[in-house]
Amino acid sequence: MIRVLIVDDQEMIRVGLRAILDAQSNISVVGEAGDGLQAVRMLENLAVDVVLMDIRMPGVDGVEATRRIRQNIPAEDVRIIILTTFDHDETVFAALRAGANGFLSKGVGPAELSAGIEEVAAGGGALSATAAAALIDKVADERPAETDPALAQRFSALTPKEREVVLAIAKGQSNQQIAETMFVSPFTVKTHANRAMTKVGARDRAQLVAFAYRSGLAQ
Repeated sequence: MIRVLIVDDQEMIRVGLRAILDAQSNISVVGEAGDGLQAVRMLENLAVDVVLMDIRMPGVDGVEATRRIRQNIPAEDVRIIILTTFDHDETVFAALRAGANGFLSKGVGPAELSAGIEEVAAGGGALSATAAAALIDKVADERPAETDPALAQRFSALTPKEREVVLAIAKGQSNQQIAETMFVSPFTVKTHANRAMTKVGARDRAQLVAFAYRSGLAQ
């Protein structure tokens, strides 16, 4: 059972998310927090696998809460998914640097939300198509003229299939979409992605996309 903590300053959002997740047989909502500070304090005594963290909240927002959580709890113990509308890319990147493991748009449907939680809980990184688009735009704008040779060297260790999966992820494609294109199973796609992340030292899919651009692999 995946234990989830919902963090959002809007009660209606929390109620809606709980209703969606309570309908899943393998997910249990074990707590709710109305702001980042409350979430940090709850995690001191509450067993949680995945935190669904709103990025924009009064007081301690999602970025600062993620940073504080990571000061005490490593990603191996508690995973953090940022929920955002992606209207402020700088804030999204700040959350990535703070230690977030995935990003999902607040507009995702129940199936994608549940799949994202399962992916992150299993050690992967959720990255919805909307998130990928925002990430790609931001990285493309900030990418230096010259590629990072160290990252390029890491990506050279990828197999052709792993490179193909990385490029597809960088385009915002889901595991299912990639699987259909490559004529393999979604599990195989996930395996290729996880191996690629391990080889290049990426924490999650969001960081994998950023690394792919900085290495020159993705254009």
